[in-house]
Amino acid sequence: MSEHPFFFTWSAQRDARGVNITGGRGAWFTTDDGGRWLDMASLVYQANLGHGHPRMIEAVKRQADTLCLTMPSAVYPAKTALANKLLALAPKGFSKVFFTLGGAEANENALKIARMATGRTKAISRFRSYHGATMGALSLSGDYRRPPLEPGIPGVVHALDCYCDRCPFGQTLDRCKIECADHIDQLMTLDGPNTFAAVFLEPVPGANGVLVPPPDYWPRVRAACDRHGTLLVADEVLTGFGRTGRWFGFEHYGVTPDMITLGKGLTGGYGTLGAVLVHERVAAHFEDRPLLAGLTHYAHPLGCAAGVEAIAVYEDEGLIDRAAALEPALLGGLEQIRRRHPALVAFTRGQGLLAALELKLDKGQWAALQRGLDARRILTHPKPSTNMLVLSPPLCIDQDELQLGLDGVEAALIEASTDTPAA
Repeated sequence: MSEHPFFFTWSAQRDARGVNITGGRGAWFTTDDGGRWLDMASLVYQANLGHGHPRMIEAVKRQADTLCLTMPSAVYPAKTALANKLLALAPKGFSKVFFTLGGAEANENALKIARMATGRTKAISRFRSYHGATMGALSLSGDYRRPPLEPGIPGVVHALDCYCDRCPFGQTLDRCKIECADHIDQLMTLDGPNTFAAVFLEPVPGANGVLVPPPDYWPRVRAACDRHGTLLVADEVLTGFGRTGRWFGFEHYGVTPDMITLGKGLTGGYGTLGAVLVHERVAAHFEDRPLLAGLTHYAHPLGCAAGVEAIAVYEDEGLIDRAAALEPALLGGLEQIRRRHPALVAFTRGQGLLAALELKLDKGQWAALQRGLDARRILTHPKPSTNMLVLSPPLCIDQDELQLGLDGVEAALIEASTDTPAA
């Protein structure tokens, strides 16, 4: 029985590893044993601004002193300011923001909005995807977390992925026909024309292996949605706010979605908040029809204040450009590891400060890798079930810190490859 009086998420309680975080600064956090950890994960992808940012802390304090208890229909400066800032960051034509508690609820409410606005019920997402842990968002998701909790909500159809290193259509990169995008078009035809409300896509599926799509993928899906009258939802919960080197990941592909869902980097983890940005062509539906959605803590003042300040910090510190500038160091460093250890690393891929090593380790070696990373006090996202190690450091990390993290990952990987189970 776990010694703690609370549940650990996504874990058998007996095996859960608690990390007693006491503070931190920049790309580092501290623990109660005096340890100092290099955060190559941004905790759970949300700490884009790093740890202990004084401006973020002060912004939340100021809001708490001014107003920290409201109701969903309340109007106040931080709420209005954040909505206006988000719409200014979005492509032309976005006119409304629906605030939520986090990323999962953003996707949940985007699905509701899509159903109400189109009068349709079905949605398409991908097999290797993660859209959140609420029942609707989990039904959209396509990884190991969904099957034990099925049946989810009806009407979700899963499409094959843009997994270019292991193409589900048997193509190679030099012969790619973007069949993964055409598959979505085919599903909307074969599984019921005029029945699909929305297609939900992460610009780069992060937690499921950093699957960077071909350049034409998003434009083809956009065109397919237009032909079928289906809304395109960009799930930017993980990729938004500089993670891929742009404010939003879809910006790499020259398309405009109908809705954008946000969380994580929206406040950099300093507030509990998510959002759905809605294009005017969708928002217009609700001018004379009720929007049947709402939450008690919708647009909580502390979260909105954190969001306003987070965007200001991204801008003032040039963190979006910084992520783009550090991409070669991260991806180049990982590719060097692959070349030095081809027996251990199958593929590397990434965009901005989001990257993955696809490894060739057995179960025991994965456990040894985790021990090695813990011993070096480096936090990453290990995914043994899919043989992926995902890295997503804070955008404030510097090149020396990034190299220190890569060196530690390589050392732990070498150590794990020579691990021999006890007789």
